[in-house]
Amino acid sequence: MTLFKHIPATVKIVEVGPRDGLQNESMTLTSEQRVHLIEQLSKAGLKNIEAGSFVSPKWVPQMASTHEVLQASKAFNINLPVLVPNEKGLDAAIEAGAEEIAVFTATSEAFCLKNTNCTVEESLERIRQITILASQKGIRVRGYVSTVLDCPYDGPQDPQKCADISAELIKMGCYEVSLGDTIGHGTPIRTETLIQAVVKKVPVNKLAVHFHDTRGQALSNLLVALQMGISVIDSSIGGLGGCPYAKGASGNVATEDVVYMLQGMGIETHVDLNQLVVIAQEMSQLLQKQLPGRVHKAY
Repeated sequence: MTLFKHIPATVKIVEVGPRDGLQNESMTLTSEQRVHLIEQLSKAGLKNIEAGSFVSPKWVPQMASTHEVLQASKAFNINLPVLVPNEKGLDAAIEAGAEEIAVFTATSEAFCLKNTNCTVEESLERIRQITILASQKGIRVRGYVSTVLDCPYDGPQDPQKCADISAELIKMGCYEVSLGDTIGHGTPIRTETLIQAVVKKVPVNKLAVHFHDTRGQALSNLLVALQMGISVIDSSIGGLGGCPYAKGASGNVATEDVVYMLQGMGIETHVDLNQLVVIAQEMSQLLQKQLPGRVHKAY
C-alpha cells in the first residue's frame, strides 16, 4: 500500500515500564521484583529498558532502590538507561555504574515548574551541565521533551518551541530526543504537524516518540510517526504509567499493543509478543489491578 511506503523495516522499542511505568503506581515493588521484571522483559527480546531514576525517594519512593536494581540488572547484558534530574542524581548514577542516562525538560513553563521546580531555560542549563559531566565519564545521554502537544496547565504547545528545544538537546550531546505526548491529547494531524516542525531542526534518525494512551490515540499517532521516518518508540509493558503532574493522564502506550501492530505490518522488532503478553498478565496480578493495555487481555 502506498500509504505505508515510507515506514521503517525495523523499529527499536525503548521499554519504560520499570521506570516511567512503576513510578506512578501506588504499590512500591521491591528491588528484587523490579529486577525480575527487567529480566523477563530482556528475555522477551527487549534490549533497551529503563531501569529506574535517581530522584529523591521523598518525591518518588517507588524508585528508591534504583542503585541496587541497576547493578543487579547489568547481568542481562542490555542497555539500561536511568533518569537523572540534576547533578546529584548524576553522581548517584555514576556511583551505581550507569552507562546511559536520560535527562528531561518540557515545552511548557508551568509543567516544568511543577515537575522540576525550574523554568524551561533553567532546566536546559541543568541538562547542559549534566551532559558535560556525563561526557567526561563516557556516559551516553538521551533527552526527553514532555508536553510536546499539550500541557495540563498551559494548554496547546507551539511545535516550533519543541523543535528548538529538541535541537538544543542534540547540540548539548544527547544522542537521541524522545518527544512526549505527556497527557495523551495527540491526534494524527497534530502529530504530523509537530514532527514536520522538529525534523527541520533535528535529523529524523535522532528522534523517538513517547505517546500516552489517555484518549486511545497512541497507536494512530505512532503510525503517523512511523510514516514520517521515526523508528524508535517508547512504550510500557501493560500500559503501565501516568503522570503525577497531569491529572487524568493514563499510562504509556502498551508495549504488547505496539508490537502486535508492528508485527502485523511486517516491521521487525526482535521482540517475542507471546512473552510480553505473559509479563503484562503477571504485572496485572502483582499490582492487583487491571492494566490499560489491550492485547494482553485478548489472550
